[in-house]
Amino acid sequence: MRITDLLKKEGIDLQGKSASKSETIDNLVDLMDATGNLNDKEGYKKAVVAREEQGTTGIGEGIAIPHGKTSAVKEAGLAVMVSKEGTDYESMDGQPAHLLFAIAVPDNSDDIHLELLSRLSMMLMDEDFRQKLIDARDKDEFLKLIDQKETEKFGEEDAKKEKENMAEKAVEKVETEEAKVREAAAEVDTGYPKVLAVTACPTGIAHTYMAAEALEGKAKDMGVSIKVETDGSGGVKNELTRAEIANADAIIVAADKNVPMARFDGKPVIQTKVADGIHKPEELISHALEGRAPIYHADSKEENTADSGEKQSIGRKIYKDLMNGVSHMLPFVIGGGILIALAFLFDDYAIDPANFGMNTPFAAFLKTIGGAAFGFMLPILAGYIAMSIADRPGLAVGFVGGYIASQGYILGMVDGTMTITTGGTSGFLGALVAGFLAGYLVLGLRKLFDKLPDALEGIKPTLLYPFFGLLIMGALMVFIINPPVAALNTAMTNGLNSMGESSKVILGIILGGMMAIDMGGPFNKAAYVFGTAAISSGQYDIMAAVMIGGMVPPIAIALCATFFKNRFTQKERQSALTNYIMGLCFITEGAIPFAAADPIRVIPSCVVGSAVAGGLSMLFGCTLMAPHGGVFVFPVVGNPLFYVVSLLIGSVVGMILLAILKKPLKKEAA
Repeated sequence: MRITDLLKKEGIDLQGKSASKSETIDNLVDLMDATGNLNDKEGYKKAVVAREEQGTTGIGEGIAIPHGKTSAVKEAGLAVMVSKEGTDYESMDGQPAHLLFAIAVPDNSDDIHLELLSRLSMMLMDEDFRQKLIDARDKDEFLKLIDQKETEKFGEEDAKKEKENMAEKAVEKVETEEAKVREAAAEVDTGYPKVLAVTACPTGIAHTYMAAEALEGKAKDMGVSIKVETDGSGGVKNELTRAEIANADAIIVAADKNVPMARFDGKPVIQTKVADGIHKPEELISHALEGRAPIYHADSKEENTADSGEKQSIGRKIYKDLMNGVSHMLPFVIGGGILIALAFLFDDYAIDPANFGMNTPFAAFLKTIGGAAFGFMLPILAGYIAMSIADRPGLAVGFVGGYIASQGYILGMVDGTMTITTGGTSGFLGALVAGFLAGYLVLGLRKLFDKLPDALEGIKPTLLYPFFGLLIMGALMVFIINPPVAALNTAMTNGLNSMGESSKVILGIILGGMMAIDMGGPFNKAAYVFGTAAISSGQYDIMAAVMIGGMVPPIAIALCATFFKNRFTQKERQSALTNYIMGLCFITEGAIPFAAADPIRVIPSCVVGSAVAGGLSMLFGCTLMAPHGGVFVFPVVGNPLFYVVSLLIGSVVGMILLAILKKPLKKEAA
C-alpha cells in the first residue's frame, strides 16, 4: 500500500507549532481525526502514548514517526505535521523534530504499520528530500514530492505487488468456496510455507534444535511446507520474515522461554512446550492445518507473551520466568567460571598459597576478568526474571535487587551506630526472590499508575517505575528479604561444607540420577540450577557431579548400541553414534529419542549409570567451576583423571544395565 493512498489533505499541517511532546501528540491526533479514519479519538491517542512509553519514536535527524495499532482505528491512515522551527519530541539524538508522520492502523490488520515505518524511514534518509518536504509551499506540492520519491524508491516493488493483487482477485472470481480460494491462492502465491514454527529452550543448546528437526522431518513426511526459526544460544537463526508470517496458515511456538510474539498479531498461533515439538510434531502440524489454532492478539505492553488457548499453569509460568533468568545468566557463569579455573591452572601455588590464583600476572588477569563476569551473575538472573514477568520496566528493578542480594546489604550496627552494612550474601536464593519480587512489584505499580492522567504516560517508564520500583525494592531487600535468606544461605553452605565424605557421595548420587530422570525436564533442570547456584557459594564439587550425571545417558546408549548391536535396529545404531558426541559435549537430550521409544528400560538404566558417576565424582573430590562445556572444560576440572574414570564407570554401568533389560531383536528387525 502506497503512502499517497493513505495521506489525505485534511491530515496535513505544513505550519505546525513548536510545542511539548504531549501537545505535539495532541495535534497529530487531531489531524488524524480530521481524516475520518478514527472511531475513537481518545483510544487512538492512548495507543500512541503507550507506544511512546516503550521508547521514543523520534528517530533523530529531525524525524518522528509515532504510531498506534488499535481497534479505535476504522481504517489505516497517515497524518503529517511539518514544524519549520522544530518541536520537542524527546528524539534519540536530542534534537527537535521537523517532520512528524503519524500512523494509524486497525488492530485486525496485518503489519501495515511496519511496512509504512520501513518505507518512511528509507525515504526520509535522503536529506535533500527532507528539506524539500519542509519547504513545500502547499499540500499539493507536498503530496507530489511524496509520490515522486515513493515511485523512485519502490516503483518496481509496487508493480509486482499490483500483479500479485490482480492474481488474487482473479482467483476469487473463479472460486467462491473458501477452501478452493485458499488452494488456488496458494498456487498463485507459492514460495511461502503453509506452517511456521519457533523453537526455543532455556539453554538454547539441544531441545531448541531437536524440536526444529522433529517438526521439519514430520512436515516432510506429511508433505507440508514448513519453516522453523530457532532461538538458541547463538541467537535467532532462520528468522521468519513478515511476508512469510502474513502468508502462513498457522504458527507453532514450541518454547520454554519467552520469544517475541507481537509479530504474530492476528494470526492463528499454537503455543506449547518445546518437548511437544520433539515428541508430538505430527499432532501440532495437524492441529495447525485443521484451522483449530486460536487467533493471537498482541498486548502492546507485553510483546513476549502469547495465549495458546491452553491455560498456562502457575507452575509453568514460574518455570518460564526462572528459565528466562537462567538462560541470560549462563554465559556469565560459563565464561567467568572457565577464566577463574584457568587462573588456578596457570598460577604457581608455591609463591603464596593464600593468594593462589593471583600470584602471577597472567593468572591475576584471568581471575580478575572471570571474577568481573561472575559479579554480573546474580543481577542478570534477577533482572531477566523480572523482565520476563513485567517486560522492560522490570529489568532495572530486578538488576538492583539481584545486586543487593549479591552484596548482602542489611540494616546492622557498626561501631554502635545503626547503618546499612553487609551481613552475609543471600546469594542465588536471594537473587531468585529478588527477580520474582521485582517483576510483580512493577506489575503492581503499573496497575496503580494506570489511574494517573494520560498526560503523565510519557514519564512512567523513565521516572515513576524506576524511582518507586527501586525505592520499594531496596527497602524490601535490605529490611525483609536479605537477613533471613542470607542466614539460610549461610546455613546451607555450612551444612554442605560440614558433610562427611559419605554424605557428599549420597548427594552426588541423587544429583547425578536426577539429571537422567527426564533428560532436560524439570528434574534435570532442578539439579542443574542447584549445581549452578552452588558455584556462586564456592561448592564446585556439586557442579562436577551434576555435569557428569548429564553426560552419562547419551554415552551409555551409544556404548550399548556399539557393543550390543542386536538390541537395536540399524537406524537406531546409526543414530546412536551421534550420542558419543552429544554426551561428551554435555547434551543429555541426545538420549531422549531412545528414552521416548523405550522408557521402561532406557530411563532406569541411565538413572543408575548417572547416579554412579555422580557419586564417584563426589567420592574422588572432583570439582568444576563452569556449569557447561563437557570434555572441553575437563582441563580445568579438579582431579581430572578420576573425573574421566567416574564418567567411564557410570557410562559402562548404564550400558550393561541397558543391555540386560533390552531383549535381543529378531534378525529381520535388527
